[in-house]
Amino acid sequence: MERKIVIGVVVAVLLIVLVAGSCLGGVLLSSYVSYAVPLPFGRSVEVETPPPAVPQSETPQTEPTATPAQESQMVDTPTPVPSDVLEEAGAEEQLVASIYERVAPSVVHIRVVQRVSGAELPRIEIPGWPDFPDDPDDFFSRGEGSGFVWDEAGHIVTNYHVVEDAEEVEVTFRDGSRLPADIVGTDPDSDLAVVKVDYDPGALRPATLGDSDALFVGQRAIAIGNPFGQEWTLTTGVVSALGRTFPSGTSRFSIPEMIQTDAAINPGNSGGPLLDREGRVIGVTTLILSQDRVSSGVGFAIPAGIVAQVVPVLIEEGEYPYAWLGIVGRDLDRETALAMELPADQRGALVTDVVEDSPAEEAGLQDSEREVTQNGARLEIGGDVITAIDNRPILDMDDLIVYLVEETRVGQEVTLTVLRDGEEQEIGVTLGRRPREP
Repeated sequence: MERKIVIGVVVAVLLIVLVAGSCLGGVLLSSYVSYAVPLPFGRSVEVETPPPAVPQSETPQTEPTATPAQESQMVDTPTPVPSDVLEEAGAEEQLVASIYERVAPSVVHIRVVQRVSGAELPRIEIPGWPDFPDDPDDFFSRGEGSGFVWDEAGHIVTNYHVVEDAEEVEVTFRDGSRLPADIVGTDPDSDLAVVKVDYDPGALRPATLGDSDALFVGQRAIAIGNPFGQEWTLTTGVVSALGRTFPSGTSRFSIPEMIQTDAAINPGNSGGPLLDREGRVIGVTTLILSQDRVSSGVGFAIPAGIVAQVVPVLIEEGEYPYAWLGIVGRDLDRETALAMELPADQRGALVTDVVEDSPAEEAGLQDSEREVTQNGARLEIGGDVITAIDNRPILDMDDLIVYLVEETRVGQEVTLTVLRDGEEQEIGVTLGRRPREP
Protein backbone atom coordinates (compact mmCIF):
# COMPACT_ATOMS: atom_id res chain seq x y z
CA MET A 1 0.00 0.00 0.00
CA GLU A 2 2.77 2.46 0.94
CA ARG A 3 4.49 1.69 -2.37
CA LYS A 4 1.32 2.55 -4.33
CA ILE A 5 1.01 5.83 -2.44
CA VAL A 6 4.61 6.75 -3.23
CA ILE A 7 4.12 5.91 -6.93
CA GLY A 8 0.94 8.02 -7.02
CA VAL A 9 2.73 11.00 -5.47
CA VAL A 10 5.62 10.73 -7.96
CA VAL A 11 3.22 10.60 -10.93
CA ALA A 12 1.34 13.65 -9.65
CA VAL A 13 4.60 15.62 -9.22
CA LEU A 14 5.73 14.68 -12.75
CA LEU A 15 2.40 15.88 -14.21
CA ILE A 16 2.72 19.21 -12.39
CA VAL A 17 6.28 19.66 -13.69
CA LEU A 18 5.17 18.87 -17.27
CA VAL A 19 2.27 21.35 -17.12
CA ALA A 20 4.49 24.09 -15.68
CA GLY A 21 7.17 23.42 -18.28
CA SER A 22 4.62 23.63 -21.09
CA CYS A 23 3.37 26.99 -19.85
CA LEU A 24 6.92 28.37 -19.53
CA GLY A 25 7.80 27.10 -23.02
CA GLY A 26 4.68 28.71 -24.43
CA VAL A 27 5.65 32.08 -22.93
CA LEU A 28 9.18 31.87 -24.31
CA LEU A 29 8.08 30.80 -27.80
CA SER A 30 4.96 32.90 -28.19
CA SER A 31 6.69 35.82 -29.91
CA TYR A 32 8.36 33.47 -32.39
CA VAL A 33 5.24 31.48 -33.25
CA SER A 34 3.21 34.60 -34.13
CA TYR A 35 5.63 35.21 -37.00
CA ALA A 36 6.28 31.59 -37.94
CA VAL A 37 2.69 30.42 -38.50
CA PRO A 38 1.50 31.03 -42.08
CA LEU A 39 -1.44 33.47 -42.19
CA PRO A 40 -3.71 34.77 -44.97
CA PHE A 41 -2.24 37.71 -46.88
CA GLY A 42 -3.27 41.00 -45.30
CA ARG A 43 -3.87 39.61 -41.82
CA SER A 44 -1.91 39.11 -38.62
CA VAL A 45 -3.61 36.98 -36.00
CA GLU A 46 -3.47 36.82 -32.26
CA VAL A 47 -5.52 34.34 -30.22
CA GLU A 48 -6.94 35.55 -26.98
CA THR A 49 -9.77 34.85 -24.57
CA PRO A 50 -13.15 36.46 -25.25
CA PRO A 51 -13.61 40.08 -24.13
CA PRO A 52 -16.58 41.00 -21.95
CA ALA A 53 -19.89 40.76 -23.80
CA VAL A 54 -21.13 43.99 -25.36
CA PRO A 55 -24.86 44.52 -26.03
CA GLN A 56 -25.65 44.62 -29.75
CA SER A 57 -27.20 48.04 -29.35
CA GLU A 58 -23.89 49.50 -28.26
CA THR A 59 -20.77 50.12 -30.34
CA PRO A 60 -17.83 48.01 -29.06
CA GLN A 61 -14.82 50.13 -28.10
CA THR A 62 -11.33 48.69 -28.22
CA GLU A 63 -9.62 51.80 -26.84
CA PRO A 64 -10.48 54.30 -24.08
CA THR A 65 -12.79 57.00 -25.35
CA ALA A 66 -10.86 59.99 -26.69
CA THR A 67 -11.53 62.95 -28.90
CA PRO A 68 -9.86 63.10 -32.34
CA ALA A 69 -7.57 65.84 -31.00
CA GLN A 70 -6.50 63.68 -28.06
CA GLU A 71 -6.02 60.63 -30.28
CA SER A 72 -3.89 62.58 -32.72
CA GLN A 73 -1.43 63.20 -29.91
CA MET A 74 -1.09 59.47 -29.33
CA VAL A 75 0.13 58.62 -32.85
CA ASP A 76 3.62 59.18 -34.21
CA THR A 77 3.53 61.35 -37.31
CA PRO A 78 6.39 61.98 -39.74
CA THR A 79 8.33 65.21 -39.45
CA PRO A 80 7.29 67.63 -42.25
CA VAL A 81 9.88 67.97 -44.98
CA PRO A 82 11.29 71.54 -45.11
CA SER A 83 10.39 73.35 -48.32
CA ASP A 84 14.03 74.13 -49.10
CA VAL A 85 14.87 70.42 -49.00
CA LEU A 86 12.11 69.65 -51.50
CA GLU A 87 13.31 72.42 -53.78
CA GLU A 88 16.74 70.79 -53.95
CA ALA A 89 15.33 67.32 -54.63
CA GLY A 90 15.25 65.87 -58.12
CA ALA A 91 12.12 65.95 -60.25
CA GLU A 92 11.31 62.30 -59.56
CA GLU A 93 11.71 62.77 -55.79
CA GLN A 94 9.53 65.88 -55.86
CA LEU A 95 6.85 63.98 -57.79
CA VAL A 96 6.73 61.09 -55.33
CA ALA A 97 6.86 63.40 -52.28
CA SER A 98 4.03 65.51 -53.69
CA ILE A 99 1.85 62.46 -54.31
CA TYR A 100 2.46 61.20 -50.80
CA GLU A 101 1.56 64.53 -49.18
CA ARG A 102 -1.66 64.77 -51.23
CA VAL A 103 -2.88 61.18 -51.03
CA ALA A 104 -1.66 59.87 -47.65
CA PRO A 105 -4.53 61.65 -45.79
CA SER A 106 -6.96 59.65 -47.97
CA VAL A 107 -5.43 56.32 -46.89
CA VAL A 108 -6.58 54.61 -43.70
CA HIS A 109 -5.40 51.79 -41.46
CA ILE A 110 -8.08 49.16 -40.82
CA ARG A 111 -8.11 46.85 -37.81
CA VAL A 112 -10.65 44.06 -37.35
CA VAL A 113 -11.68 41.60 -34.67
CA GLN A 114 -12.99 38.22 -35.81
CA ARG A 115 -14.54 35.40 -33.82
CA VAL A 116 -12.83 32.01 -34.14
CA SER A 117 -14.49 28.88 -32.78
CA GLY A 118 -12.44 27.43 -29.93
CA ALA A 119 -10.91 24.00 -30.40
CA GLU A 120 -11.55 21.41 -27.72
CA LEU A 121 -8.28 20.88 -25.81
CA PRO A 122 -7.28 17.72 -23.91
CA ARG A 123 -7.96 17.93 -20.20
CA ILE A 124 -5.71 16.65 -17.39
CA GLU A 125 -7.35 15.44 -14.19
CA ILE A 126 -5.27 14.91 -11.04
CA PRO A 127 -7.00 13.23 -8.07
CA GLY A 128 -7.26 15.57 -5.16
CA TRP A 129 -6.60 18.71 -7.19
CA PRO A 130 -9.28 21.31 -8.07
CA ASP A 131 -10.73 21.18 -11.59
CA PHE A 132 -9.16 23.38 -14.24
CA PRO A 133 -11.47 26.09 -15.66
CA ASP A 134 -13.40 25.21 -18.81
CA ASP A 135 -11.97 26.27 -22.16
CA PRO A 136 -13.64 29.39 -23.63
CA ASP A 137 -16.28 28.69 -26.27
CA ASP A 138 -14.70 31.18 -28.68
CA PHE A 139 -11.41 32.87 -29.37
CA PHE A 140 -10.89 36.18 -31.13
CA SER A 141 -8.37 36.96 -33.84
CA ARG A 142 -7.15 40.40 -34.81
CA GLY A 143 -6.30 41.39 -38.36
CA GLU A 144 -5.36 44.52 -40.23
CA GLY A 145 -5.19 46.00 -43.69
CA SER A 146 -5.54 49.25 -45.59
CA GLY A 147 -8.23 51.25 -47.34
CA PHE A 148 -8.95 54.66 -48.80
CA VAL A 149 -11.68 57.29 -48.51
CA TRP A 150 -14.26 57.00 -51.28
CA ASP A 151 -16.52 60.00 -50.56
CA GLU A 152 -17.39 62.66 -48.00
CA ALA A 153 -20.23 60.47 -46.69
CA GLY A 154 -17.60 58.40 -44.89
CA HIS A 155 -17.43 55.37 -47.19
CA ILE A 156 -14.08 53.54 -47.17
CA VAL A 157 -12.99 51.05 -49.86
CA THR A 158 -10.92 48.01 -48.86
CA ASN A 159 -10.57 44.31 -49.66
CA TYR A 160 -13.26 41.81 -48.77
CA HIS A 161 -10.66 39.50 -47.24
CA VAL A 162 -9.61 42.27 -44.82
CA VAL A 163 -13.08 42.53 -43.23
CA GLU A 164 -14.36 39.01 -43.90
CA ASP A 165 -16.34 37.70 -40.89
CA ALA A 166 -15.33 40.76 -38.85
CA GLU A 167 -17.31 41.47 -35.69
CA GLU A 168 -15.60 44.81 -35.09
CA VAL A 169 -13.96 47.16 -37.59
CA GLU A 170 -11.88 50.17 -36.59
CA VAL A 171 -10.54 52.79 -39.00
CA THR A 172 -7.52 54.97 -38.16
CA PHE A 173 -6.94 58.18 -40.12
CA ARG A 174 -3.64 59.92 -40.78
CA ASP A 175 -4.36 62.52 -38.08
CA GLY A 176 -4.65 59.73 -35.49
CA SER A 177 -8.45 59.69 -35.24
CA ARG A 178 -9.80 56.19 -34.55
CA LEU A 179 -13.41 55.45 -35.38
CA PRO A 180 -15.61 52.34 -35.39
CA ALA A 181 -16.88 51.38 -38.84
CA ASP A 182 -19.87 49.46 -40.15
CA ILE A 183 -19.66 47.10 -43.13
CA VAL A 184 -22.15 48.32 -45.74
CA GLY A 185 -21.31 46.08 -48.70
CA THR A 186 -19.11 43.13 -49.67
CA ASP A 187 -18.24 41.35 -52.90
CA PRO A 188 -16.15 38.17 -52.50
CA ASP A 189 -15.97 37.71 -56.29
CA SER A 190 -13.96 40.92 -56.78
CA ASP A 191 -12.47 40.90 -53.25
CA LEU A 192 -13.89 44.37 -52.62
CA ALA A 193 -15.73 45.74 -49.60
CA VAL A 194 -17.04 49.07 -48.36
CA VAL A 195 -17.17 50.18 -44.72
CA LYS A 196 -18.57 53.45 -43.36
CA VAL A 197 -17.51 55.76 -40.56
CA ASP A 198 -19.40 58.62 -38.93
CA TYR A 199 -16.95 61.49 -39.35
CA ASP A 200 -16.92 65.19 -40.15
CA PRO A 201 -17.28 65.42 -43.97
CA GLY A 202 -14.95 68.41 -44.00
CA ALA A 203 -12.17 66.30 -42.49
CA LEU A 204 -12.47 63.54 -45.09
CA ARG A 205 -10.17 63.54 -48.13
CA PRO A 206 -11.69 61.33 -50.85
CA ALA A 207 -9.17 59.80 -53.25
CA THR A 208 -9.47 60.47 -56.99
CA LEU A 209 -10.22 57.46 -59.19
CA GLY A 210 -8.12 57.03 -62.34
CA ASP A 211 -8.64 55.22 -65.65
CA SER A 212 -7.22 51.69 -65.59
CA ASP A 213 -8.07 51.23 -69.29
CA ALA A 214 -5.43 53.85 -70.17
CA LEU A 215 -2.57 52.11 -68.36
CA PHE A 216 0.56 50.89 -70.10
CA VAL A 217 3.38 48.58 -69.07
CA GLY A 218 6.31 50.55 -67.71
CA GLN A 219 4.41 53.51 -66.27
CA ARG A 220 4.96 54.68 -62.70
CA ALA A 221 3.04 52.86 -59.95
CA ILE A 222 2.96 53.96 -56.30
CA ALA A 223 1.43 52.07 -53.38
CA ILE A 224 0.52 53.54 -49.99
CA GLY A 225 -0.60 51.26 -47.18
CA ASN A 226 0.23 49.65 -43.86
CA PRO A 227 2.50 46.63 -44.52
CA PHE A 228 3.15 44.60 -41.38
CA GLY A 229 1.33 47.36 -39.46
CA GLN A 230 3.87 50.01 -40.49
CA GLU A 231 1.39 52.81 -41.09
CA TRP A 232 1.36 55.00 -44.21
CA THR A 233 4.26 53.32 -45.96
CA LEU A 234 4.98 54.34 -49.56
CA THR A 235 6.58 52.02 -52.12
CA THR A 236 7.23 52.71 -55.79
CA GLY A 237 7.66 50.70 -58.95
CA VAL A 238 6.10 50.32 -62.36
CA VAL A 239 3.12 48.61 -63.93
CA SER A 240 4.88 45.39 -64.93
CA ALA A 241 1.98 43.66 -66.74
CA LEU A 242 -1.70 44.12 -67.54
CA GLY A 243 -4.70 41.91 -68.16
CA ARG A 244 -3.92 39.22 -65.59
CA THR A 245 -6.76 36.96 -64.43
CA PHE A 246 -6.59 35.40 -60.97
CA PRO A 247 -9.04 33.63 -58.65
CA SER A 248 -10.26 36.12 -56.07
CA GLY A 249 -9.20 33.82 -53.23
CA THR A 250 -12.52 34.52 -51.50
CA SER A 251 -14.81 32.82 -54.04
CA ARG A 252 -14.63 30.30 -56.89
CA PHE A 253 -14.75 33.05 -59.52
CA SER A 254 -11.82 34.95 -61.02
CA ILE A 255 -11.00 38.66 -61.18
CA PRO A 256 -10.13 39.79 -64.73
CA GLU A 257 -7.88 42.60 -65.98
CA MET A 258 -5.76 42.74 -62.82
CA ILE A 259 -2.75 45.07 -62.72
CA GLN A 260 0.66 43.56 -62.01
CA THR A 261 3.28 45.74 -60.33
CA ASP A 262 6.75 45.44 -58.84
CA ALA A 263 6.02 48.13 -56.21
CA ALA A 264 6.58 46.31 -52.92
CA ILE A 265 3.29 44.94 -51.57
CA ASN A 266 3.22 42.99 -48.31
CA PRO A 267 0.66 41.74 -45.77
CA GLY A 268 -1.13 44.82 -44.47
CA ASN A 269 -1.13 46.57 -47.87
CA SER A 270 -4.36 44.77 -48.76
CA GLY A 271 -7.11 47.22 -49.66
CA GLY A 272 -4.81 50.19 -50.12
CA PRO A 273 -4.55 52.24 -53.31
CA LEU A 274 -2.19 51.76 -56.23
CA LEU A 275 -1.59 55.21 -57.76
CA ASP A 276 -0.41 56.68 -61.04
CA ARG A 277 1.96 59.65 -61.41
CA GLU A 278 -0.99 62.05 -60.93
CA GLY A 279 -1.90 60.49 -57.59
CA ARG A 280 -5.07 58.89 -58.97
CA VAL A 281 -6.20 55.45 -57.82
CA ILE A 282 -5.63 52.98 -60.66
CA GLY A 283 -6.17 49.87 -58.57
CA VAL A 284 -6.74 48.32 -55.14
CA THR A 285 -3.80 46.19 -53.98
CA THR A 286 -4.97 42.71 -53.10
CA LEU A 287 -2.48 39.85 -53.51
CA ILE A 288 1.12 38.83 -54.14
CA LEU A 289 2.84 35.81 -55.64
CA SER A 290 5.37 34.69 -53.04
CA GLN A 291 6.47 31.50 -51.33
CA ASP A 292 7.26 33.24 -48.04
CA ARG A 293 4.44 35.83 -47.79
CA VAL A 294 6.72 38.80 -48.42
CA SER A 295 7.14 40.89 -51.54
CA SER A 296 8.92 39.17 -54.39
CA GLY A 297 8.22 41.96 -56.87
CA VAL A 298 5.04 40.38 -58.25
CA GLY A 299 1.97 42.05 -56.75
CA PHE A 300 -1.53 42.55 -58.11
CA ALA A 301 -4.25 45.16 -57.86
CA ILE A 302 -7.95 45.13 -58.77
CA PRO A 303 -8.29 47.61 -61.67
CA ALA A 304 -10.02 50.95 -61.12
CA GLY A 305 -12.55 50.04 -63.84
CA ILE A 306 -13.94 47.19 -61.76
CA VAL A 307 -13.77 49.31 -58.59
CA ALA A 308 -15.86 52.05 -60.29
CA GLN A 309 -18.33 49.42 -61.47
CA VAL A 310 -18.75 47.53 -58.18
CA VAL A 311 -18.34 50.03 -55.31
CA PRO A 312 -21.36 52.31 -56.03
CA VAL A 313 -23.60 49.22 -56.15
CA LEU A 314 -22.16 47.92 -52.87
CA ILE A 315 -22.98 51.26 -51.25
CA GLU A 316 -26.56 51.21 -52.54
CA GLU A 317 -27.43 47.50 -52.38
CA GLY A 318 -24.81 45.81 -50.20
CA GLU A 319 -23.80 43.28 -52.87
CA TYR A 320 -23.03 43.19 -56.58
CA PRO A 321 -25.08 41.01 -58.97
CA TYR A 322 -22.87 39.47 -61.68
CA ALA A 323 -24.20 37.99 -64.90
CA TRP A 324 -23.67 34.22 -65.00
CA LEU A 325 -23.25 31.82 -67.91
CA GLY A 326 -22.62 28.65 -65.91
CA ILE A 327 -19.65 26.90 -67.50
CA VAL A 328 -16.19 25.74 -66.56
CA GLY A 329 -13.67 26.17 -69.34
CA ARG A 330 -10.05 26.64 -70.38
CA ASP A 331 -8.02 27.97 -73.26
CA LEU A 332 -8.06 25.88 -76.43
CA ASP A 333 -4.39 25.02 -76.91
CA ARG A 334 -2.65 23.53 -79.92
CA GLU A 335 -2.60 19.94 -78.62
CA THR A 336 -6.31 19.98 -77.77
CA ALA A 337 -7.21 21.55 -81.13
CA LEU A 338 -5.34 18.83 -83.02
CA ALA A 339 -6.95 16.12 -80.86
CA MET A 340 -10.36 17.54 -81.82
CA GLU A 341 -9.35 17.60 -85.51
CA LEU A 342 -9.38 21.39 -85.60
CA PRO A 343 -6.71 23.63 -87.16
CA ALA A 344 -3.61 23.86 -84.98
CA ASP A 345 -3.97 27.65 -84.75
CA GLN A 346 -7.65 27.58 -83.78
CA ARG A 347 -8.30 29.84 -80.77
CA GLY A 348 -11.20 29.97 -78.32
CA ALA A 349 -12.54 28.91 -74.90
CA LEU A 350 -13.17 25.19 -74.56
CA VAL A 351 -16.22 24.26 -72.45
CA THR A 352 -15.07 21.46 -70.15
CA ASP A 353 -18.12 21.39 -67.86
CA VAL A 354 -21.65 22.78 -67.89
CA VAL A 355 -23.13 23.60 -64.48
CA GLU A 356 -26.42 21.90 -63.71
CA ASP A 357 -29.52 24.15 -63.89
CA SER A 358 -27.44 27.00 -65.34
CA PRO A 359 -28.23 29.28 -68.30
CA ALA A 360 -25.62 27.36 -70.32
CA GLU A 361 -27.41 24.07 -69.68
CA GLU A 362 -30.77 25.58 -70.59
CA ALA A 363 -29.29 26.90 -73.84
CA GLY A 364 -27.89 23.46 -74.71
CA LEU A 365 -24.14 24.05 -74.49
CA GLN A 366 -22.13 20.84 -74.55
CA ASP A 367 -19.20 20.01 -72.29
CA SER A 368 -16.16 17.79 -72.83
CA GLU A 369 -17.15 14.15 -72.43
CA ARG A 370 -14.04 12.49 -73.88
CA GLU A 371 -10.45 12.23 -72.76
CA VAL A 372 -7.29 11.51 -74.74
CA THR A 373 -3.68 11.10 -73.63
CA GLN A 374 -0.96 13.11 -75.35
CA ASN A 375 2.66 13.18 -74.23
CA GLY A 376 1.62 11.64 -70.92
CA ALA A 377 -1.04 14.29 -70.23
CA ARG A 378 -4.77 13.63 -70.20
CA LEU A 379 -6.80 16.15 -72.21
CA GLU A 380 -10.54 16.75 -72.05
CA ILE A 381 -11.91 17.17 -75.56
CA GLY A 382 -15.18 17.23 -77.44
CA GLY A 383 -16.91 20.20 -75.80
CA ASP A 384 -18.14 23.35 -77.52
CA VAL A 385 -15.43 25.86 -78.37
CA ILE A 386 -16.64 29.44 -77.86
CA THR A 387 -15.04 31.65 -80.50
CA ALA A 388 -17.16 34.82 -80.13
CA ILE A 389 -19.79 36.48 -77.93
CA ASP A 390 -22.04 39.11 -79.47
CA ASN A 391 -19.64 39.11 -82.45
CA ARG A 392 -16.64 39.99 -80.26
CA PRO A 393 -13.82 37.46 -80.88
CA ILE A 394 -12.93 35.16 -77.98
CA LEU A 395 -9.32 34.03 -78.20
CA ASP A 396 -9.11 32.44 -74.74
CA MET A 397 -11.01 31.98 -71.48
CA ASP A 398 -9.84 35.35 -70.14
CA ASP A 399 -11.57 37.14 -73.04
CA LEU A 400 -14.87 35.47 -72.14
CA ILE A 401 -14.55 36.31 -68.42
CA VAL A 402 -13.71 39.96 -69.17
CA TYR A 403 -16.71 40.37 -71.46
CA LEU A 404 -19.14 38.76 -69.02
CA VAL A 405 -17.91 40.89 -66.09
CA GLU A 406 -17.58 44.24 -67.86
CA GLU A 407 -20.20 44.17 -70.61
CA THR A 408 -23.15 42.09 -69.43
CA ARG A 409 -25.87 42.26 -66.77
CA VAL A 410 -28.25 39.76 -65.18
CA GLY A 411 -31.11 38.88 -67.57
CA GLN A 412 -29.24 40.05 -70.67
CA GLU A 413 -29.37 37.83 -73.75
CA VAL A 414 -26.10 37.16 -75.53
CA THR A 415 -25.23 35.25 -78.68
CA LEU A 416 -22.40 32.73 -78.52
CA THR A 417 -20.57 31.59 -81.64
CA VAL A 418 -19.33 28.05 -81.03
CA LEU A 419 -17.54 25.25 -82.87
CA ARG A 420 -19.31 21.93 -82.31
CA ASP A 421 -17.87 18.87 -84.06
CA GLY A 422 -15.97 21.24 -86.32
CA GLU A 423 -19.10 23.10 -87.43
CA GLU A 424 -19.81 26.73 -86.50
CA GLN A 425 -23.19 27.63 -85.02
CA GLU A 426 -24.78 30.40 -82.96
CA ILE A 427 -26.50 29.84 -79.62
CA GLY A 428 -28.59 32.40 -77.73
CA VAL A 429 -28.25 32.45 -73.93
CA THR A 430 -30.15 34.49 -71.35
CA LEU A 431 -27.68 35.14 -68.56
CA GLY A 432 -28.63 34.44 -64.97
CA ARG A 433 -27.21 35.70 -61.68
CA ARG A 434 -24.06 34.25 -60.18
CA PRO A 435 -24.84 32.07 -57.17
CA ARG A 436 -23.27 33.22 -53.91
CA GLU A 437 -20.93 30.88 -52.10
CA PRO A 438 -22.69 28.74 -49.46
